[in-house]
Amino acid sequence: CEDCGKSLIGECKLHGPLIRAKDRVIPSRARLTLPHYLTLRVLELRAGNQQILGVFAKKVIQKRTQFSPYVGQLSTKLTCYDESRLVLQVLKDGGKYFLDTPNEDCGNWMMFVRLARNQEEQTLVAYQHCGEVYFTTVKPIEPHTELKVWYAADYAKFMEASAVFIKEESDVSPLPPVAKEPIDPWICSSCGSTFATFALLESHQCIHKDRV
Repeated sequence: CEDCGKSLIGECKLHGPLIRAKDRVIPSRARLTLPHYLTLRVLELRAGNQQILGVFAKKVIQKRTQFSPYVGQLSTKLTCYDESRLVLQVLKDGGKYFLDTPNEDCGNWMMFVRLARNQEEQTLVAYQHCGEVYFTTVKPIEPHTELKVWYAADYAKFMEASAVFIKEESDVSPLPPVAKEPIDPWICSSCGSTFATFALLESHQCIHKDRV
């Protein structure tokens, strides 16, 4: 204590405790990379003060807006698994690697994007190009709408996953896809065929490109 000149264990009983000044909290790398027109919201608070976050639009985001690339550590084993996020892998030098994000300083904001449980809430499609994973909007995203992602058709094959994911919150396991007429089908500009998702249209258009 500088007032009484004594070296004490704990606070000084005569002059009281020290006034502790805390360092400024520095946002993680992932949070700092968030574009200015997106925001993070806490959706749930779990045990141990664990926050479940979602990425939301602050303004209208146009269709075919590309976010890229997903940042993560290349790993042969996934060390951090979250059932609400997509598992991502890439092909590098002939090997298949996970994009692992064990903490927020190992990735960018795309690690916070949650997976889409059905076609209606899907706003992004994930695909691989030149060893990187990109997210692209499949429809205009309105303000206050959460960004949610699923695999593109070709990437789904690479990941050995279904091209369309349907899961209701009340179900224990995923339900089989329900056949129904699409509310707003995707139309091929070359032949006029319609598709339920942008991913299926994207896969179909590759046929036209190959013919050319």
